[in-house]
Amino acid sequence: MKEWWVQVGLLSVPLLAVYLHIPPPRLSPALLSWRASGAFFTYKHQSIFYRDSTGAVGSSDVVVLLHGFPTSSYDWCKIWEGLTQRFHRVIALDFVGFGFSDKPRPHRYSIFEQASIVEGLVRHLGLHHHRINLLSHDYGDTVAQELLHRYEHNKTGSILINSLCLSNGGSTLSSQGGSLGQWCESKLQALQTSQLCNSGLLFSILQYINQRKKHRDRWVGALMSTSVPLHLIYGPLDPVNPHPEFLQLYKKVLPMSTVSVLDDHISHYPQLEDPTGFLNAYLNFINSF
Repeated sequence: MKEWWVQVGLLSVPLLAVYLHIPPPRLSPALLSWRASGAFFTYKHQSIFYRDSTGAVGSSDVVVLLHGFPTSSYDWCKIWEGLTQRFHRVIALDFVGFGFSDKPRPHRYSIFEQASIVEGLVRHLGLHHHRINLLSHDYGDTVAQELLHRYEHNKTGSILINSLCLSNGGSTLSSQGGSLGQWCESKLQALQTSQLCNSGLLFSILQYINQRKKHRDRWVGALMSTSVPLHLIYGPLDPVNPHPEFLQLYKKVLPMSTVSVLDDHISHYPQLEDPTGFLNAYLNFINSF
């Protein structure tokens, strides 16, 4: 493991590049195809990218996918087809500041805003009276927790949540977690494989971590008090949420939640590292209630 300051330095290079408006690398054919198959809607003058696929005939179930930091909806590409075979609608978006969505600056990026954007997309698609299954990862886990809090407190505009599945991102459960060096290494790997320009990262990188600490009671409390079916899909080699400490804490805080632990070599991006295992774990959960 490199010293933490080396990791921070490596992470800063691509972030500084986008901040200085250095052109991003040319998009791969796969990303161009992903963008072409999606659409945009407007939320408070911001253009937000999303994908919406109609899938299984005879099903009315809807799943909304919430991606992690610092990537995009493309994180779900390897399980997309499998989800369309089970759900009537499979929907994913790029949060503001990420992927193909707008990246305003200066801008105060927040989990609260991202949750409102998800609510806006659900309304835009005419699904605000439909029960939604949420599947989230990393940063998206915290957005999902805010959506759950609003749902449990009957906030105006909140979406109706049918189930919630988290994956490798439960940092709100504890102020501990992996070291800074481990966190940077994981996120650097994501940046190296991403060809999307994320110029909002310099602002959100500190804000969302601080927000998790500040609003821990609100977001963990939503998980602890809900009657919505909960599940966790966990890659145990995760440097951000290390095994076994994270899993022990999760089960202690949320004993009502079911858990799927993937193979020992699966790390922080289980939906990309083991799409078959991840998809099977998720569908087993969905079919259990």
